Amino acid sequence: MPAIITNKFRIHNSEQFKESFSEAAGNNYYLGIGRPSPFNTATRADGRTDNLGTDVIPLTPADNNNTMSISYDDLLAAKRISSTDIAFVAPRRNWTTGTTYDIYRHDYGDRITGTTTQQSANSGVFNLFDTNFYAMNSSRNVYKCLDNNNNTASTVEPTGTNASTILSTADGYKWKYMYTLSASEQSNFLSTDFMAVSTNSSVSSNAVDGAIDIVKIKTAGSGGADGTHTGIAIKGDGTGGVVSVVVTSGAVTAVNVTSAGTGYTFGTISNAQIVSAGATNLVGAELDVIIPPKGGHGFNAVQELGAFFVMTNVSLEGTESANSGDVSVANDFRRVCLIRDPQSGGSAASAVTLRATKAVQLTGVSGSFNVDEKITQASTGAVGIVVEWDSTNSLLYYVQTRHNDEGVDANGNQTAFSGTNVITGAGGASGTPVSTSGTVNNVVIASGYSVPEIDHDSGDVLYVENRAPITRAADQTENIKLIIEF
Repeated sequence: MPAIITNKFRIHNSEQFKESFSEAAGNNYYLGIGRPSPFNTATRADGRTDNLGTDVIPLTPADNNNTMSISYDDLLAAKRISSTDIAFVAPRRNWTTGTTYDIYRHDYGDRITGTTTQQSANSGVFNLFDTNFYAMNSSRNVYKCLDNNNNTASTVEPTGTNASTILSTADGYKWKYMYTLSASEQSNFLSTDFMAVSTNSSVSSNAVDGAIDIVKIKTAGSGGADGTHTGIAIKGDGTGGVVSVVVTSGAVTAVNVTSAGTGYTFGTISNAQIVSAGATNLVGAELDVIIPPKGGHGFNAVQELGAFFVMTNVSLEGTESANSGDVSVANDFRRVCLIRDPQSGGSAASAVTLRATKAVQLTGVSGSFNVDEKITQASTGAVGIVVEWDSTNSLLYYVQTRHNDEGVDANGNQTAFSGTNVITGAGGASGTPVSTSGTVNNVVIASGYSVPEIDHDSGDVLYVENRAPITRAADQTENIKLIIEF
């Protein structure tokens, strides 16, 4: 049975997702970073291996529960995404001279009368949101193309921000001003490939539902009396639409809307109407009445530009010292993930940042622990990987994965480090866990140890990206943008 999931449904999903960040009983979302160790072929305790790719060519994560759980194994930290860190976005299309822009049409993909041929754009596609029917100019104003002068190249950059009129340029194009990217949108939600989408309130309030701005000539016809024939009503379910039709050398050469009317969801102008207006003997003329989106052009930019993408923009500022220094700069990361509703200490997480590593405070330290080296506790059989060694506070941060030499022993068991049993690094460093409790450098210690601030495998991992390593520094900010397409 022929069926479609409509673009409206995709936009609905993007709207619901964005709303969930700010609703009173909404969700909590966190951006997580992880995987401090290089990607490689890791060995399981049963002798089989997991191919994790390389730092040069990381492998695409599998979409399964195992990937979701593994994402927590070597998670380093997570930062909460606020409602101001997310925006609707659409593919970025810069206005460029010499480009032939597609026009907005409401009927791309429809079958043309008498054939199975679909109505296509000048670019050859059949879906509005696959066309290049909008453009952003050099001032970061965004416009919809309503008319492209019979598929000719645009040579005059659209400018101006009039909220109510249609902009006509000297190259024969007609544009509708939609909105201007704010300074914040430019800095936070403008990338090489995507741009923020928002509705301009003045444009929206001036939009007229069902107003007809454009009528296109499908077939020019022949044999008609030359002249400008006026007062031709647009038929349909709206009212007040009127056009004038220019006939030259017997054929229709132009159609001008003299009154846009209101309330049209469909409209027609027949050959007979043009004849009655004075184009005697005209035959074969066909006109396409272009119906605006619901509410009129500019009423809802998110829906009109097909913003079924959202962008999250999260900045990791050094150690995030203002948020308890949860984000280490001592190691790099290779994985980015989006986590919905994680828990911390058995309750819904709410802190701005969450440390995801384990930690132990040591005494009697000999030598220096190195990042990414194996640590062991002979008395318990515990195995882990060093994330950071804070020699000033004698704090050793580490993770335990499900692979040999990273978190499990030769028998396949993952055992927690515990007690005042010596911990030894592969490079020769060693130290004894303290038996005391307290808070050291914002790390809560209980009998020498600290658990992660984000509970393992809590919440839902919605997005996982493996990438080349990102080296961090205390005076460095990483700006991480995620594009989610619905």
